[in-house]
Amino acid sequence: MAYPLTEKDDTDQLSVSVVGLLLIGLRVSAIGLSLALSLVLHYLWRLFRLPSPWPRFFLWFVATNCGAVIKTKGKRLKQNVFYVSNHISWFDIPVIAGVTGCTFVAQDGIARWPVIGWLCRLNKTIFVSRTDRMQVGGQIDIIREAIEEKYPITVFPEGTTGDGLGLLPFKPSLFQAMAPPPKPTMVQPMLLDYGIVSTEIAWIGNEPAVDNAKRLFSRLGTIPTTFYFLEPFDPADFGDRKSICAEAERRIGKALSASQSGKPVV
Repeated sequence: MAYPLTEKDDTDQLSVSVVGLLLIGLRVSAIGLSLALSLVLHYLWRLFRLPSPWPRFFLWFVATNCGAVIKTKGKRLKQNVFYVSNHISWFDIPVIAGVTGCTFVAQDGIARWPVIGWLCRLNKTIFVSRTDRMQVGGQIDIIREAIEEKYPITVFPEGTTGDGLGLLPFKPSLFQAMAPPPKPTMVQPMLLDYGIVSTEIAWIGNEPAVDNAKRLFSRLGTIPTTFYFLEPFDPADFGDRKSICAEAERRIGKALSASQSGKPVV
């Protein structure tokens, strides 16, 4: 049975709406200021040919500004590593990059997003096509070249975002870069876990990117974020891309099940 909206209910809804708009305004303003400062410092560092920490700092700020309280568990490899992660939301990118300083392999549609595409290129993102199979060989070559340049790369082999409660089947195509890698490189699976708020963070279905961003930017409260660095493995022990992919999926799936059941993950 439906009940009419009382005056108090109407006031409560209006208050939530006003608070949400206020949070969006404050967060967007803070991110804009942080971006401006980070860009100035980034190009200053580049002028003196120094390694710039500022793209990483900016992405970390985006995550924490939206409420992420990040904890890391496990030992993270920092060099000669190919990270593999589950994928829940665009929010994963500032969280992961803020912690690791890595770049990403992302679908090429993001390259055309205003501002975001430019920021991704600034962070050396490698754009790949989900639809053009003819480009896969060239994309693998680009990934292998990036590995040789000694900066870590993260891939999301699910190919799209899930609900955070399970894994979508991993796609093995990008693991061809590890079979074999251009130099000795370990594969480190990672589990990103937003706990009980995973379904609130998840970007699934046909939700427009702008609507998802508004939902996160207007959200009250913190986002408890646990980032598990799982035991790395040598891709040479598994041979081809399908076997390497299956091992990464097995380890992340096992860690997700342990996390959901309250058991130790690492």
